[in-house]
Amino acid sequence: MANRLQYESSPYLRSHADNPVDWYPWGEEAFEKARRENRPVFLSIGYSTCHWCHIMARESFEDEGIASILNENYVSVKVDREERPDVDSVYMAACVAANGSGGWPLTAILTPEQEPFFVGTYFPKESRGGRMGLRAILLAIAQRWQRGGGELRRTALEMTAWLKRETAQTQAENDPPQTAAEQLLGAYDAEYGGFGTAPKFPAAHNLLFLLPYAALRGDKKAREAAENTLRQMYRGGIYDHIGGGFCRYSTDREWLKPHFEKTLYDNALLALAYTEAWRDGHLPLWRQAAEDTLDYCLRELKDAAGGFCCGQDADSGGAEGAYYLFTPDEVTEVLGPEAGKPFCECYDITKDGNFEGKSIPNLLLNTRWNLLPEGYDSLREKLRLYRAERMALFTDRKLLSGWNGLLLMALARAARVFSDRRYLNEARELAAFLLGRMYKDGRLYRCLCEGRLRFDAGLDDYAFCALGLLELYDADFDPAHIEDAARLAAALPERFADEKGGFFSTAADSEELLLRPKESGDGALPCGNSAAALLFARLFALTGAEEWRALAQKQADFIAAAAGPYPAGSCYGMLPLLLRQHGTREIVCVLPGERLPDSLETIRGRYAPEVSLLLKTPARAGALAEIAPFTAAMEAKDGKATYYICSGGVCGLPVTEEGET
Repeated sequence: MANRLQYESSPYLRSHADNPVDWYPWGEEAFEKARRENRPVFLSIGYSTCHWCHIMARESFEDEGIASILNENYVSVKVDREERPDVDSVYMAACVAANGSGGWPLTAILTPEQEPFFVGTYFPKESRGGRMGLRAILLAIAQRWQRGGGELRRTALEMTAWLKRETAQTQAENDPPQTAAEQLLGAYDAEYGGFGTAPKFPAAHNLLFLLPYAALRGDKKAREAAENTLRQMYRGGIYDHIGGGFCRYSTDREWLKPHFEKTLYDNALLALAYTEAWRDGHLPLWRQAAEDTLDYCLRELKDAAGGFCCGQDADSGGAEGAYYLFTPDEVTEVLGPEAGKPFCECYDITKDGNFEGKSIPNLLLNTRWNLLPEGYDSLREKLRLYRAERMALFTDRKLLSGWNGLLLMALARAARVFSDRRYLNEARELAAFLLGRMYKDGRLYRCLCEGRLRFDAGLDDYAFCALGLLELYDADFDPAHIEDAARLAAALPERFADEKGGFFSTAADSEELLLRPKESGDGALPCGNSAAALLFARLFALTGAEEWRALAQKQADFIAAAAGPYPAGSCYGMLPLLLRQHGTREIVCVLPGERLPDSLETIRGRYAPEVSLLLKTPARAGALAEIAPFTAAMEAKDGKATYYICSGGVCGLPVTEEGET
């Protein structure tokens, strides 16, 4: 008999609807039952493309014995972390505090008042190898709870007090961006790229900091570290050489063996990073990686509603990664022996294999070329179509506003940098979806699934969507995008502000949890406070408005202080600090007509991360003057394209295409 999760829209929650566990979704009904019956709450947090979530589900949550223990002694609650990052944030903080690390599935046992006293990640069903199994854990805690649970409640109170205790902000480093770069370079793996050892995560926001840092500070080591990491990730098995796009992370140092799930946010951020790398030097490899990644998103993740789905599963055909693996015989059968043999040699597809007897296509052993030989695109396409017919790959079809905001950033930047109208049209369509479907009655929502708009958007959702709209302005110069971004940004001080500085992750009128999350460090993706700092800085550069300057200054100061002695943990937040130190430039191009001059394209083609570009034409003049009043008096001189270059609040004399006037 199906449990209450059958009524949920989340694919992850519905996948547990037929478990023998009497699951509840997160909500008052579950906690009221726990209080009424004096039971602890068993909380399990995961997401649909999580490999170890599937394993724990098969081992434990589909097991009648485990279900019996849970149903008799606990109130069991399932949470989709992608729908409820606020809930996940609270208990992930407890997990990291208790264990030194965290991850998914996240397993927590709480009092009926939502206070955690036991937290961990994956547990096998039975104890093994010195590790306590879930059955033993559940029975031991149930026994203690039935004896009064005093010890467990004291632990819960202590853990909750720790979580709620105000963490003193460490004095900021004198030069947080420089310290962040030094810390990243200190962890840099010069042989294989990336930072640290296995497992290795792409952490694209670190690269999105290092690339402009290298350019503005002239740091060749930072540039080399960023480029080598981008190159090695592309060459490795973490990149899908057949269909494009990146898997979640690599389980080894070499980037060969990935955790095979693909997420929208990883691919959006990585496409953004490869596009950014291409801007400085125009290396064709960076453009190919960026375009193939965006094309993967457009082909595999786009939903009929206009947005993009969360991601695709690590498991397929009943095994991890089976969708992506090949044997030489398969390749030869699809491509023919003449093309199949060199293709296998190129991509390290061998009889012995490199992953459980089969091969993950990769270029790690291939040093002959950066770009593939002519004709290989069509060969890869044949294999992509073959593997799609060979087995299905599950896609989580939730549409999340923040993750779509990240993809809007990537599409819009690619449209501008590569002068690609296809990406521009997709970006415009995505912006219309976010503002038309995810934004209702002055409020942004986090999740759209099966036509149901659910959950208040968080700080990161607002900030990512607004940044995406500003990227779209950079691509097509429509002032309405700045206006829409400003409308979203205005919600941050109104609904998320902490009087002590920075912003909470959840709005003041959102559901009240055990504590109100507030994050200043970047994790799997940039945190909302980092994104807010960049958003305010960009809005000030484009509008000159004092309100955005004040917010940008205050938020940058908060990020610098909150980062403390480890600013590398807030790399995305280091971007506005870097730009503030270096100094920004605002260029206003005023045209006598609507045709864009070649000189404008030349300016756009230069890699200058400190530059913001505004375009004033007769058709845009009125709207632009309302948004950026400092442009009102700027005119085209002598019927020519005229440039006003401003820096530090001061604008120089106008310059035309043919020289100074």
